[in-house]
Amino acid sequence: MTHYQKLLRISTTGKSFQNVTSKIAAIVTESGVKTGLCSLFLRHTSASLVIQENADPDVLVDLANFMDKLVPDGNKYHYIHNAEGPDDMPGHIRTVLTHTSEQIPINNGHLVLGTWQGIYIWEHRQHNHIRELVVHISA
Repeated sequence: MTHYQKLLRISTTGKSFQNVTSKIAAIVTESGVKTGLCSLFLRHTSASLVIQENADPDVLVDLANFMDKLVPDGNKYHYIHNAEGPDDMPGHIRTVLTHTSEQIPINNGHLVLGTWQGIYIWEHRQHNHIRELVVHISA
């Protein structure tokens, strides 16, 4: 079995979606794997990894607005954990509701994503962060 692994460091800009599809596709190409599996793991507890609509940016706006209503920043629910501010515990809850890992098949040297799918890091905190994404390719 062949393995190839790379760590990406992605700068986020507060609560936002960072499209990392092209960066991951480049790593798949670099790996030389034609048929296999791309496993992604985000090494954080207040940001998520999601596969989502990449054609209409309104989808991402609607998702962000929905999540903000579902899990608002602040201490509305009297969280005990608030070591890093009013968006700290809500960021952790948002991550629990989403994902920190994804697996995408590789066929003919390309990610097998749907026509309208993109891979995003979803920053749940209000401030900029450097997020680490492990990209592991196996064949």
